[in-house]
Amino acid sequence: MLIWFVIAYLMVSVAIGLWAATRVHNARDFAVAGRSLPLPVVTATVFATWFGAEAVFGVSAQFVKEGLGGVVADPFGSSLCLVIAGFFFATQLYKLNILTVGDFYRLRYNRTVEVITSLCIVGSYLGWVAAQIKALGLIFNVVTGGAVSPELGMVLGTAIVLTYTTFGGMFSVAILDFVQMTVSIGGLLYIGWVVSGMTGGVGPVVQHAAAAGKLDFFPPADPWLWITFLGAGVTMMLGSVPQQDVFQRITSARSARIAIWGSVLGAAIYFCFIKEDAARRSEHKAPRPNLKHQLRVILMACLAVSFIHVL
Repeated sequence: MLIWFVIAYLMVSVAIGLWAATRVHNARDFAVAGRSLPLPVVTATVFATWFGAEAVFGVSAQFVKEGLGGVVADPFGSSLCLVIAGFFFATQLYKLNILTVGDFYRLRYNRTVEVITSLCIVGSYLGWVAAQIKALGLIFNVVTGGAVSPELGMVLGTAIVLTYTTFGGMFSVAILDFVQMTVSIGGLLYIGWVVSGMTGGVGPVVQHAAAAGKLDFFPPADPWLWITFLGAGVTMMLGSVPQQDVFQRITSARSARIAIWGSVLGAAIYFCFIKEDAARRSEHKAPRPNLKHQLRVILMACLAVSFIHVL
């Protein structure tokens, strides 16, 4: 039943992407959706900037291992990155009416700077995209009960993504982000409700995390630990501002005001749901075998339909 649901959703995703392609008539439509997206869609696509398979798997596992101090980069740094981009850069970039971050460097400097910065931005995505595709392959493998190998799952997921993004561009990505955000948030809320029923509510979860020292955010008074802590947070918070995906999602808005608030709302929703997922995993390390299997299947189903757009 689950596998057929996933297959049906993948077909719907491709169909939506191809339908969105009918609205693409020029480079502006392809790159920034014709700058026509309303606030709910902008919020969803900004939320999807960081919300992927590696965020759900990696951030929650890092929180369980190192506590709040271990997730200073994501979601703290990544969420603040979107807030900063919205409040301080969205309006100015929107007024420039450009399609890429590279265009800004060409206008501000010259063609050489544009090419160099664009190559740096492309290179910076390799590790992140690799993590997304790797996690996607794992999802396919688990959802199909091993019938699809992780390697084949990575190939299938990448092929699906390339199909609808090649034809529909930002229109496809934005519309699917909105649909997938709705599904993923609904799934995580349901999982949170199931787990809270097992733990007796939110209170015991917070108490468990506090007793285990997971809520200690700042590191001990050691200079090297503080350098590492601040470096991780600042790198993600400021280093990700001049990235094409952040720029593209913000400037796809219908107006500068929507660009600002879509970025801020998307950041807030992302932060809340990543922390909810981390808290859920910190408390529920060893559920009963049958319930553990059920929760894993539910989570994998949500991930499978939410993170097909990894590229």
